[in-house]
Amino acid sequence: MRNRIFIKLLAAFALVIAAASVMFDFSVHHAWIGVLLAFVVALVASGITARSVARRLQRIVLFADRVGAGDLAARIEEPSGDEIGQVATSLDNTAHRLEESFAALKGSQRQLETLLNSMQDAVIAVSADDRVQWANLTMDRLVPQHTRKNAPLVETVRDPDFLAAVRGASEARRVFTARAASIVPGRTFDVTAAPMPGGGAVAVLRDLTETERVEKTRRDFIANVSHELRTPLTSIQGYTETLLDSAPDNNHSREFLDIIRKSALRMSRLTEDLLTLARVESGEQRFDIQPSAPAELLQEAVQSFRELARAQNVDLKVEDNAVAQVGADPEAIHQVFSNLVDNALKYAHSGGRIVLGTRQIPDGVEFYVQDFGPGIPSEHLPRLFERFYRVDKARSRESGGTGLGLAIAKHIVLAHRGTIRAQSELNHGSTFLFTLPSA
Repeated sequence: MRNRIFIKLLAAFALVIAAASVMFDFSVHHAWIGVLLAFVVALVASGITARSVARRLQRIVLFADRVGAGDLAARIEEPSGDEIGQVATSLDNTAHRLEESFAALKGSQRQLETLLNSMQDAVIAVSADDRVQWANLTMDRLVPQHTRKNAPLVETVRDPDFLAAVRGASEARRVFTARAASIVPGRTFDVTAAPMPGGGAVAVLRDLTETERVEKTRRDFIANVSHELRTPLTSIQGYTETLLDSAPDNNHSREFLDIIRKSALRMSRLTEDLLTLARVESGEQRFDIQPSAPAELLQEAVQSFRELARAQNVDLKVEDNAVAQVGADPEAIHQVFSNLVDNALKYAHSGGRIVLGTRQIPDGVEFYVQDFGPGIPSEHLPRLFERFYRVDKARSRESGGTGLGLAIAKHIVLAHRGTIRAQSELNHGSTFLFTLPSA
């Protein structure tokens, strides 16, 4: 602003000299000398002004270079209030705000790193090209070769299930889970990989070694106890039935013997269910999964229970709306249906009918067993598939249930890579649904 005013004043000075030469009748020679003198003065002043502007612009350029190189603490002092001074002030304020924002961001990053480093679970972040971006201390201590930033992930972890989960999360942009058993010899990890917004994935590894050891100890204990109980229970049943055959009809001992026989029979069913559940949970029971038609699975279940349902005045109906074959072990799925239909007959026969059906879903078929009995209160639904959980304990004991049927059904379905759930409404019946993947 002041530079432009100065130049204008010089131009006015030149005009004044020219006018004066005309008014006072200066010679043409003297007039040109005055104009030339004004031009020289203006030229010198312009040069001085240009050098001043150049130096100020150079300071701004150097300041911008420092900020661009990451020196956010750089500042530029420009007291002038002209256009260049305003630009310098704006840039200085921008650098100040950037410094504050960057400091806040670094503080948040340090807090996040401290939080992740304090976790017992191992955490590792991987870029879209499968290179390590960051890992917490637990992850760094976990692998013998330690983690190196920007190194290929396969150099840090070579477990194929872990690598597949991380790549799947990065490429498919959804959460993947896996079980990794070769990251550290003798230890098992549960892997959860989730995509990151900017590409790549972050994986969390939870050590399940101790949990699996305790669970295996529990399963072995249940299986061993159940196995040891089978022989004495069979003996009790046999001797009791022998005594019942020889006891008089009007003898009170016959009533007691009958109670012993029923209790031994119930304990035998319980031990058999415990053994079955232990084998399924541990993976000891192998399933012969093969392509199976849903209609055949339904018909086999209906045939097994048709006579029992007719004896209780219950109508069994079939609604088959699926056409795709599923991968299933027919005997295992028959056991699932047996547990679900038996459960419906025990607790919901008052509805008069039970519907077995299928419906097509993406990547599989959903099977369901629907009854029209009293229904199940909503607070019980999340726990229905737990071991020994009973909605009505007294009624369950009267019917001879062990409380393990739904737990066995759940683990069989999970072994088939399916899901199982229940939905119910009081006085409107219950529906148990499970899915099986397409063959």
